[in-house]
Amino acid sequence: MKKLLLAAILLLFASGLPWRAEAAGCITAVEAAVTAADAVPVPVAARMESSIDAIAEQLLLGKPAAMSAADAAQNAAVIQEVFDKVLVGYTVTGVTVEPGETARVRVTLAPWNDRVEHVSVTVAVDGMAPEVESLVRQDLAGVEQVFDRALLGLPIAAADWTNGVLKREVNAYLDAHLPEFRADFDVTADTDAQVTLTVYPRLPVVRTVDLSMRSDTMPNMMLLTHRELMKDKANLLVGVPVAFTERHRAAFEQLLAGAIDARPDFRALRMKTRTTITTGERAAAMARSDSDRYRVRATGWVDVGRSEGATHDNEDDLVGQLHAGVRFDAVDELYTRLEVTPQDVDWRFQLGWQRDLGWGTAAGLRYDFKDDRPIYDFGWRIARDWSARYEYRPADSRGEGALRYRLHDFLSLEYAVDSEDSWLRVIGNF
Repeated sequence: MKKLLLAAILLLFASGLPWRAEAAGCITAVEAAVTAADAVPVPVAARMESSIDAIAEQLLLGKPAAMSAADAAQNAAVIQEVFDKVLVGYTVTGVTVEPGETARVRVTLAPWNDRVEHVSVTVAVDGMAPEVESLVRQDLAGVEQVFDRALLGLPIAAADWTNGVLKREVNAYLDAHLPEFRADFDVTADTDAQVTLTVYPRLPVVRTVDLSMRSDTMPNMMLLTHRELMKDKANLLVGVPVAFTERHRAAFEQLLAGAIDARPDFRALRMKTRTTITTGERAAAMARSDSDRYRVRATGWVDVGRSEGATHDNEDDLVGQLHAGVRFDAVDELYTRLEVTPQDVDWRFQLGWQRDLGWGTAAGLRYDFKDDRPIYDFGWRIARDWSARYEYRPADSRGEGALRYRLHDFLSLEYAVDSEDSWLRVIGNF
């Protein structure tokens, strides 16, 4: 049994030897090269070589690698005849076949007269606002080189069949530099070729933009006068590809901020705007405008559950306050406060100073001209939405502390206590 198995293995091995010898002596691949008296544009040459490869593979694959010179010349003649018939703008002047396991096919060409000597490219951006178009053109800078590489030196008659080559080259350029857009082009072939390139946005695009405007140092009502301007600028994003908006998000944020910061009142108040854009088909833009020099705040509050006593009247449960301050440096602020109690049509004027101590804390002193007394105060911003305050009035040795929670930019809740009572304060920021 073992001898029979060994004989079968030897028979299989021996029968495979001629096949192996034959496979090793056949053409298994083709390598084409194109040359001309004048250089052929690189993309066009690559396309020609691909076509020659296809023709040569049909003729040569599987044939003996050591074919005779006569057979090689016969195959070269067939390749020349076929390629010359499909080629426009060039004449095939010679073909040589170098046999081998990888056969090499050399093709020489002679270009026809009247070749492209100059290429002018006009770029059109479809459906984009000028500010967006400017960014698109920045990404497209250098696209002219794509057409120069493919067209310069090309016979005018060959321009029509190079559209496929150009399409691949343009798409490759867009994939690398402007992947959020697609492009169409039209070539008018002449010694001075004219190219019109038009780019279009790809889906998905921005459909709507929700705009919010806030300030921590100025009344939010002041921002309403500029809302239409900011809305117009934010709507520039409508129709822009979402991915393009994300890639150029910093530029768009600066565009929105610069539009409002250029207004005369913003320049006078030394306002600076920070814009944050959240991209998507439904995009959002948040603009926060603040001054590093001035601080003006309009607030109002109502006390709930506070009892009338020796230090508090019911008319003081509803208060409106205007705070106006100027910062002399990064930590010191001199300010005035005007408080109005509409229930008894009375007002209170205060002048104060405050210093930032760091780590979210601040301390200050203000003088109440109505009651002729000083007030010491201390504040601490515990977290983004949580803060605490403490006030002390030495005239009557009374202190008042409170813990505040900001529900959103326009409304806060505060729980306050003093030596007599505790109450809830609802605070509105305007």
